[in-house]
Amino acid sequence: MTTLKAKLQDDLNAAIRERDELRSSTLRLTITAITKEEVAGKTKRELSDDEVQKVIAKEAKKRREAAEAFAQGGRPESAEREKAEGILLDAYLPKQLGGEELDAIVAAAVAEAKAAGAEGPRAMGAVMKIVNPKVAGQADGGRVAASVKRLLAG
Repeated sequence: MTTLKAKLQDDLNAAIRERDELRSSTLRLTITAITKEEVAGKTKRELSDDEVQKVIAKEAKKRREAAEAFAQGGRPESAEREKAEGILLDAYLPKQLGGEELDAIVAAAVAEAKAAGAEGPRAMGAVMKIVNPKVAGQADGGRVAASVKRLLAG
């Protein structure tokens, strides 16, 4: 069984052979970010696939934010490039939950938290604790928080 990092490396080698500049530069930067994460602590370690996914998600999010910044700054070609890199990285992540799927998970967590006696502002943290492990990697934290706020208010 190959690891996610090994798959990225294989895909990078293929992209280099195919002279696919976008894929090769995106994958190269992502692998560098993973390696940096591996040597970040006191001892060098191999990241698990889940940890590699977190790095990829962080990189994809950076691309989306950069695309927005470039679009607002009147640099559409740079925005398109960042967007394309983000889409390329999203392919390595679990499928993102749709709005209704996310709301259903959050609604169940809200009910669970209320049953446990969480109310008012404290309920937000309690619900987030229940939801986060269930949607890990499948929904951006901002989307999750917005859904929780909306359903707690409703």
